Amino acid sequence: MSEPEAPSAGGATPVPPSRSEAPDLRGRRSFLRGALGAAGIAAGAAGAAAGYGYRASQATAPGQAATDAAAAGRRPAVPFHGKHQAAIVLESQPQTAVVSFNVTAQGRAELTELFQTLTDRARFLTGGGIPPPVGISAPPSDSGVLGPTVVPDGLTVTVGVGASLFDDRYGLAARRPAVLTAMQSFPDDDLDPGQCGGDLSLQLSAGHADVLLHALRDIARHTRGGMQAAWRIDGFASPARPSGSTPRNLMGFMDGIANPSVAAPAQMDSLVWVQPGARGEPAWTSGGSYQAIRLIRMFVEFWDRVAITEQENMIGRRRDTGAPLDASSEFAIPDYTLDPSGAVIPLTAHIRLANPRTPQSRDSRILRRAYNSDRGVDAVGDLDMGLIFTCYQQDIKRQFEAVQKRLIGEPLVDYISPFGGGYFFALPGVVDSNDYYGRALLA
Repeated sequence: MSEPEAPSAGGATPVPPSRSEAPDLRGRRSFLRGALGAAGIAAGAAGAAAGYGYRASQATAPGQAATDAAAAGRRPAVPFHGKHQAAIVLESQPQTAVVSFNVTAQGRAELTELFQTLTDRARFLTGGGIPPPVGISAPPSDSGVLGPTVVPDGLTVTVGVGASLFDDRYGLAARRPAVLTAMQSFPDDDLDPGQCGGDLSLQLSAGHADVLLHALRDIARHTRGGMQAAWRIDGFASPARPSGSTPRNLMGFMDGIANPSVAAPAQMDSLVWVQPGARGEPAWTSGGSYQAIRLIRMFVEFWDRVAITEQENMIGRRRDTGAPLDASSEFAIPDYTLDPSGAVIPLTAHIRLANPRTPQSRDSRILRRAYNSDRGVDAVGDLDMGLIFTCYQQDIKRQFEAVQKRLIGEPLVDYISPFGGGYFFALPGVVDSNDYYGRALLA
């Protein structure tokens, strides 16, 4: 948990064919063979081609389709193509799944196939459509979880690569992003190695959980043999209560009030996106962003026994309104110069440590995207709830790590325990139908 600045008021393999030129892709998807077996090869090939061969539903006119989707509580499709991955600048959606994978592809060619397949699936799933028919003896081309037509429901797919992908398996060591490392452990962490790191991160977000599960099963099916899940956590974003735009976390406080403005290109270019020609960065990283994922356990039963005044002093904000303790409105900017001794907002308050609002801390602001998590109960029967903290930045050491170091020993550490996550580099966006995730990296 941390608080950034307040808001303002040609690859190694051929380019994928077009949809109208879809060939038999069994050869190009060769890494699937070992996992699927003889019968599965044909199904896998049909599914891989589906990125080109699936068709958008033409049952209703676009305007009527949008009206029907809204009536059903579904979100509109988020455009897949663009310079940046779309979800990074979107507000948190109602449902999310974060999955880390170990890549098992053999060699650079199969790694390229994996990224092309992942792109094919993400492109179709985020746009929606009708799965293609298959032979009567073949497995269905779709799980059917969403019925006969795949609905996008605002689905976004965010792909990141971890430092471990740049080992000696694929000849990518010289192309590792300049400050991408394994996730640092801080003094107050209790990290579980089994829930840390990975070669690749995948975050799926959408309006409903069944859309996420459908997408995850689809991607897992078509990439089997190329990557294997290492850890996974599901989350949700609560609606803003009682009103407004800022959701609450499971400690009851508004979460994400102070973010850089995604509508301000200058802020995004200086804080979030890696720029062309950035010092020490490989050219392919331009348009991407460093992603830090922190899985945080909240000891909510312990927290619920703390006086609200003490809770607010630990956070530095009013629980009911979200306002800083020295102001009366949610988006007011705290003025620490008028409170140098911490008489109003304690010097150890979370918001004050995370973002002291000094000239030195201005460049350490981050773009946070947080989700709540509920994993049931632990081995001793305590509620297992917490936060999936995800943030994006131009330089993970200058920004995320600088913030975390200021938070070491804060009073809140008695009530939270980071236990997993990882550092990843969120790839540049897929710009058009001929592009794919990581194309410049793999060229």
